[in-house]
Amino acid sequence: MPQDVRDVFLEAAAIVDASPRGAAALLRLAVERLMPHLDAQAKNINASIGLLVAKGLDPKIQKALDVLRVIGNEAVHPGQIDLKDDKDTALKLFDLVNIIVQALITTPNHINSMFNSLPPNALAGIQKRDGNHG
Repeated sequence: MPQDVRDVFLEAAAIVDASPRGAAALLRLAVERLMPHLDAQAKNINASIGLLVAKGLDPKIQKALDVLRVIGNEAVHPGQIDLKDDKDTALKLFDLVNIIVQALITTPNHINSMFNSLPPNALAGIQKRDGNHG
């Protein structure tokens, strides 16, 4: 997890018992801070998610992002979802942030690291096979 995202995530964890609503709002902010790390920075978080969808984002991850966006927004601007005393929902949002980071940052970084450690002749063969699209 990028440090700026992690800082907000840990702040949310520190207050979830006292304020599930505050934690949900902070987790939405964590997702917003994640967007530049995914090359998806737009005028707002909804537009940023749209950029990721246009790039072929897994629909399950899109749903997780939208859950965090909508519930986080509701935490700040109450409407149909009342998180005032709903710690269980807030805790589930932490899981979603971890799933998103795992899918969009941790797993790709791990695969790229392993791939880039292949011998140069193997990498050249892969590039040749794939028409230099690696």
